[in-house]
Amino acid sequence: MRPLLILLVSLVVFNLRLSSAASDPINQSLLRCLSQTIHAGEASSIIYSKSHPSHSSVLRAYIRNARFNASSTLKPLIIITPSAESQVSAAVTCAQRLGFRLKIRSGGHDFEGLSYVADEPFFVLDMFNLRAITVDMADETAWVGVGATLGELYYNIWKNSRVHGFPAGVCPTVGVGGHISGAGYGNMMRKYGVSVDHVVDAKLVDVNGRILDRKAMGEDLFWAIRGGGAASFGVVLAYKIKLVPVPEKVTVFRVERLLSENATDITLKWQTVAPTTDDNLFMRMLIQPVTRNKKKTVRITVIALYLGDSDSLVSLLSKEFPELGISKQICNETSWIDTVLQWANFHSPTQPTALLDRNPNDANFLKRKSDYVQKPIPRKGLESLWKKIIEKAGRINNGRILRVQSMCINIIHVYYTRGIF
Repeated sequence: MRPLLILLVSLVVFNLRLSSAASDPINQSLLRCLSQTIHAGEASSIIYSKSHPSHSSVLRAYIRNARFNASSTLKPLIIITPSAESQVSAAVTCAQRLGFRLKIRSGGHDFEGLSYVADEPFFVLDMFNLRAITVDMADETAWVGVGATLGELYYNIWKNSRVHGFPAGVCPTVGVGGHISGAGYGNMMRKYGVSVDHVVDAKLVDVNGRILDRKAMGEDLFWAIRGGGAASFGVVLAYKIKLVPVPEKVTVFRVERLLSENATDITLKWQTVAPTTDDNLFMRMLIQPVTRNKKKTVRITVIALYLGDSDSLVSLLSKEFPELGISKQICNETSWIDTVLQWANFHSPTQPTALLDRNPNDANFLKRKSDYVQKPIPRKGLESLWKKIIEKAGRINNGRILRVQSMCINIIHVYYTRGIF
């Protein structure tokens, strides 16, 4: 009975696909077009029209902001989930032929719905299946599919080497595709710059459906897809990245202070030290409203990564930033992969396999904004911020990122960045 049951279930699923395709003329048109390039059965397995029973669940799987999942939100007519490069090429060609806008989604942190929302009928090209990662330690490079997450990338690097890393974001569920194409900020950027500084090749499908590498696409297009938003120029399939060396042991620390504990003076000093200190040191400051003894106040948190040992870090900051009160007791010497887990707020001890979890917290209703300032905020300005009790997150740039030649890659030169959430 078991083989018969499996056969019946398979027939039911197949019939559901056929019935949904038959009832949707747009789906039929796309299916016919794709079938000219790829096998009809293969084409039907990657198409989710609005009438398909899994359309909503596939769409919701990578929606990160509930604001864009309302009943009034225009939904894609069809979601295409390619698992091979040839399918991407066919999808691009057919979307153009049928006259529908194509949105490319790689499954990361799209908080503004840019990859799955439009004001006109559209298709979504969902790249989450294209997440293969191949690390080649012979030349210290890796090919990473745009559907991979940063966590998956970091884990695969760690599996192959304990003394290599990659300068990219601190949240493991960020998607590689959008992150790298938009530059790629992270906690090693003062030492190594942003992610796109280390992209040495790429595979891209152009508007004509051609699959191109760096040599075939030419240096102008290769320059554009590194920081200019790759979806503007084609569909990137994968990036080849150059890994960077990291010490066997690096140092992290976390310091919290309230306003009553000299937080204002520390913030003032942080603004001048963080952009000018040793390039191996990255110090991020979070500014948050908290309640203590039933009264609202502000708490600052300085989180740091230092590509070196704790002795040299304590020596450095005792001279440059004594207000912070750093000592060896609050420093943690550990491996680079452990710092990835700590910055992602995993509780210690946590195994690196946790980085393979692609599912972030449930999507909430939210709005995120960022601001860039060119000079330190004076005491009066900080005191005004404290009064408003608004959470802010700070990230400092400079180091190597500020010394990149202006024609190398599209890059905004800033002294401070302050994220407003």
